[in-house]
Amino acid sequence: MQSHSHPGTTSSALTRLSVEVIRMTGADPNGYAHLPGLAPEHLHGNTYRTPAVTTGRLADLTTVHVPWTDMAVLLVGQSHIGALGVWDYLITAAPTPLEGIQDAAAYFATVVDTATECLHIAEDGDHVTISHRSQADVTHEAACAIRAYALGILRQRLSQAAGRALVPLRVSLAARAPRRHDILSELYSTRVIHFEAPDSSITFRAADLKIPGPHTQPGLSTVLRRHADQILATAIPLHDWLSLFRTHLAAAHDEAAPTLAAVARRMALSTRTLQRRLDEHDTTWSGELENLRQTQITRLLETTDLSIDSIATRSGYANARALRRAVQRWYGTTPAALRSNSRRTFMTW
Repeated sequence: MQSHSHPGTTSSALTRLSVEVIRMTGADPNGYAHLPGLAPEHLHGNTYRTPAVTTGRLADLTTVHVPWTDMAVLLVGQSHIGALGVWDYLITAAPTPLEGIQDAAAYFATVVDTATECLHIAEDGDHVTISHRSQADVTHEAACAIRAYALGILRQRLSQAAGRALVPLRVSLAARAPRRHDILSELYSTRVIHFEAPDSSITFRAADLKIPGPHTQPGLSTVLRRHADQILATAIPLHDWLSLFRTHLAAAHDEAAPTLAAVARRMALSTRTLQRRLDEHDTTWSGELENLRQTQITRLLETTDLSIDSIATRSGYANARALRRAVQRWYGTTPAALRSNSRRTFMTW
């Protein structure tokens, strides 16, 4: 069972989907490209978790250009299998659609911010109801779109898991009734839609969700759950501006000797603005660069057999002498002694 939920963030996969849909509306990219987590290395890097405020802002901007009902349909239309990562396969590869949605509920954190959203599954005789619970206001258009999308993607994935189109018995949405909801009737394949419900939910016949899935393979669900655990355990949450700056700095450092101007360009900021933001966070460019180098040098000394000269070159120091002075300043010892002590400690442990 996953233990890292990363509150306040969503998956980069969900963010990519949100960006695809807002682009389809013709919205000006200048209105959202600067948002935290939308830098190419974050947007297309599956290890990163986007600030939830960014995905919320993208949803808000999208509903400026299209009705929330249309936004929900666009999101479902762009959600091909795999678009939401391992979460999709937890549903479609399970022994039965019901077991798949149970796994998907347990690992909902691989997609959304589970501090504000969750899935709940209830079996009642011949019926199974899947509820999507969200803390957002029922009158908030972007929230209505996300709720409608959640039920739409649940129906789509469960149908794919069953190998045939499933028709729900009932759909309830925690949203105000739109003037026309025929587009939602097409999305859910039913006209039985209740609005202004306490929670959004979709109900199926239990028999439809308990049939063996056509894509199941023995042991595959176990592998997928382990993979989901690994994804959550190794995720890099981008909670705030300073976290974003540090990921940009680390990326620039991996490519070459980083400069203030280079990192500013990565973050779409002027060097003056970048310096001001660092001041606001009670830190400095030189201090952040030294902290990064200290972390990297310590790791290389403790986990590799690279020479001191090689580590100095990789870390941006002019030579081994400069690196030795830095290690002496940080730890009061030499690189060789630090390496030796760390390995002795590991062997003792």
